[in-house]
Amino acid sequence: MSPEILFSDESLVAAYKPEGWLVHRSDIDRHEHRILLQYLRDLCGSHLYPIHRLDKPTSGVIVFGKSGDIAARIQAQLESDTSVKTYIAVCRGYCPEQGEIDYPLPPVADFKHQRKRPKAELPRQEAVTLFRRLATVELPYAVDRYPSSRYSLVEIQLKTGRRHQIRRHFKHIHHPLIGCPKYGKSTHNRFFAEQFQCPRLLLHALRLEFDHPQTGTRLQLVAPPRGCFKTLLETLGWDLPH
Repeated sequence: MSPEILFSDESLVAAYKPEGWLVHRSDIDRHEHRILLQYLRDLCGSHLYPIHRLDKPTSGVIVFGKSGDIAARIQAQLESDTSVKTYIAVCRGYCPEQGEIDYPLPPVADFKHQRKRPKAELPRQEAVTLFRRLATVELPYAVDRYPSSRYSLVEIQLKTGRRHQIRRHFKHIHHPLIGCPKYGKSTHNRFFAEQFQCPRLLLHALRLEFDHPQTGTRLQLVAPPRGCFKTLLETLGWDLPH
């Protein structure tokens, strides 16, 4: 699946990022050749400046600035309450109907010199996630220790942007996301891969809203999930929020 430009003008470009693509080159995954920033630069023929990021296994809406100043102005919005960042995810169990997860998180230690430091020494940062449950399903499969297995479709809004925030927060409330090898549960990940042919993290950036940095017009950038995530929603009869 290839990226697609959703919106472009002289100031910015918004695109759909497929799962498995890096936003930009990184020493953490130096062998990955699917680099969204380079792909979009070649596609639109202009230099682009990263504003925010989506993890490699996450799909959905992402935006880049066409100048450093534009990128900084949009980034300031995304870090404030003037923007809306909406995700959808599938988690294990019936999560609460709605809630706020206010749980500070330490930085993710990606590099060896960071991992040498004891976790207790890493300063925790404010992290707030809002969510509401959209749908549930109980499947007649004994994936774990119960004769059937329950799952929830959840709409999520980020109030802060910490690394792996959604995945870590849902693990914290004991409803880990499906398809997450680091914070999820392998038995459920394997079940979705085999039963639904969906071997991916079920986390998708559905909608991004902010004011255009030059015109002030409210931009609402929406991209429904594609591929096996889309097929899964259809199979389970789950509708996306409007």
